[in-house]
Amino acid sequence: MNDAAHPSILVVEDDPAVRNLVTTALDLHGYSVEKATDGETAIMDAASRNPDLIMLDLGLPDIDGVEVINKIRSWSAVPIIVISARVEDSDKIGALDAGADDYLTKPFSVEEMLARVRANLRRSTMITAESIEASTFDNGGLHIDYAAGYAELDGERLSLTPTEYKLLVLLAKNVDKVLTHTFITHEIWGTSWDSDIASLRVFMRTLRKKIEADPSHPTMIQTHVGVGYRMQRLEPR
Repeated sequence: MNDAAHPSILVVEDDPAVRNLVTTALDLHGYSVEKATDGETAIMDAASRNPDLIMLDLGLPDIDGVEVINKIRSWSAVPIIVISARVEDSDKIGALDAGADDYLTKPFSVEEMLARVRANLRRSTMITAESIEASTFDNGGLHIDYAAGYAELDGERLSLTPTEYKLLVLLAKNVDKVLTHTFITHEIWGTSWDSDIASLRVFMRTLRKKIEADPSHPTMIQTHVGVGYRMQRLEPR
């Protein structure tokens, strides 16, 4: 973690034109930028430089970006924004399932990129602040320890990505309230682009797989079609 006034960002991109566009925009807006052009270098730089955020292309010359995410996630919760020309839902889901926090599809506007960088850095700071709260939450078999920053289901520790945990905490702190798609995406990403809502559906699906006995018929997180989601209060188990 670097100077709070100049957050450090590791840009992992082998295309010189895209790399120059991204790094120039970040430089002009006061970020400290490091660059890597392949996956192995990215993993080493993530470990040695401890960046505040990583922007990662999936199509790298040596190893796939999803493998890079998996390796970094084995020891770090640093925010990762994928920047990729891959547009298939399976590619987005694969990256998000691996632990990416956000997904930008090429071509993208510099304004959207900068908004997502700000939102992910802000969200990371909020998660850190929440982790020192001395309180817990229980609902059915779900237990969240805000102070320790983890969640359990029926006594078993849940393996959640940073975004899944943030989403779960947001729903828990508003239990029995319907949260709109716009409210949730603004709280999680700081923006409400169409792609944010698509990402929200993906994260909700992966979260339900981890906390619902039958994800296709959820009891804890209810969908309000066309509106948003609500965590329903359940009896203790």
